[in-house]
Amino acid sequence: MNHPRMRIALFTHSVNPRGGVVHTLELGRALHEAGQDVTIFAPSVGGAPMFRASPCRVVLAPATAHGNDTVTTVQTRIDALKAALLKEGAAAFDVLHAQDGISGNALAELREAGKIRGFVRTVHHLDAFDDSRLSAWQRRAYADADTVLCVSDTWTRKLRGEFGIAASTVNNGVDIERFRSVEAADLGNGFGLNGEPMVLAVGGIEQRKNTLQLLEAFALMRQTHAKAQLVIAGGASLLDHEAYTQRFVARAMQLGLRIGKCEPVVVTGPLEDAAIPALMQRADVVSMMSLREGFGLVVLEALAAGAPVVVSQIEPFTGYLDERVCCWAQPDDAASIADGLRRALHDRGGIDFEHAVPELLARFSWRESARRHIALYADHRQCIMRPLGA
Repeated sequence: MNHPRMRIALFTHSVNPRGGVVHTLELGRALHEAGQDVTIFAPSVGGAPMFRASPCRVVLAPATAHGNDTVTTVQTRIDALKAALLKEGAAAFDVLHAQDGISGNALAELREAGKIRGFVRTVHHLDAFDDSRLSAWQRRAYADADTVLCVSDTWTRKLRGEFGIAASTVNNGVDIERFRSVEAADLGNGFGLNGEPMVLAVGGIEQRKNTLQLLEAFALMRQTHAKAQLVIAGGASLLDHEAYTQRFVARAMQLGLRIGKCEPVVVTGPLEDAAIPALMQRADVVSMMSLREGFGLVVLEALAAGAPVVVSQIEPFTGYLDERVCCWAQPDDAASIADGLRRALHDRGGIDFEHAVPELLARFSWRESARRHIALYADHRQCIMRPLGA
């Protein structure tokens, strides 16, 4: 079924390389290529540009930095997105689509004020917050949405079963060419990447990423692979992970694992966009031992780059992966993770890169994701096309 061209506004919480921001940019590109008119809104501190260029129009909403004050940072970004949309003219857009809790609250507040008719919200995953205001913001961002989407069946079931939200699944995609065709950058001099083998984890040091347990597993792995190196890449985040990071550093010292250039553990911090595909091509194994993910796009990206992956044997991963395409490990068991890393290094974990991996990657395309979004946008518009205030 053909749908008319729509003016679509996609909202994300940052200009930095986080999973939800990548999703927003890739979805925007696919919608643009499908003939839709897409504008991407993102808060920006000090005029910082979006980390990756986009064929879509990008509106940077001026925001101020507040250090580790997460509540004030979130409030500032909600206000920034509201102001940016009102300045652009909210009524000019057919669809307003929030990709996270910050932008979801901006649109919920505008909806309550009668400035917009409604909005779409994609839930990637939900977090547990100690701060009651952060919890309330997280809840409102999906509870007040007119249409709720999730990136995996796991979270669709959770939203439906636990919160009574009639969510729909729209899968992520993966840009295969981006991770296959890139020429590996010369990253060795900058970070001292000399591990034999090199274990890569993407996303920084975070409790949700289970980085401490991976560190324990890496120490066990070094008993049989003495020259192994653990590279933890990325990590741009609005949340405060300092306490967890300090625990990681202290534990590394106890284990005799030095952190730094040319050391057993390398922590890169946020990287330029081209660096992640280059690192994945260079890695001997990519670890994805998260305790909670919406989908885990890094797994598909690593497989597209030709790297074997060790993955937590939990949902949502068990919903789309099997032993033909990954090496499973129990995320709460360092010995299991270490065994998974060793298996991945032996004959690439027995992963079927010739048949099973291409079949898996073919199931997840941004083009198909855009097609599904467009159909759901059309349904959404029919539901909200009523006079404001009605």
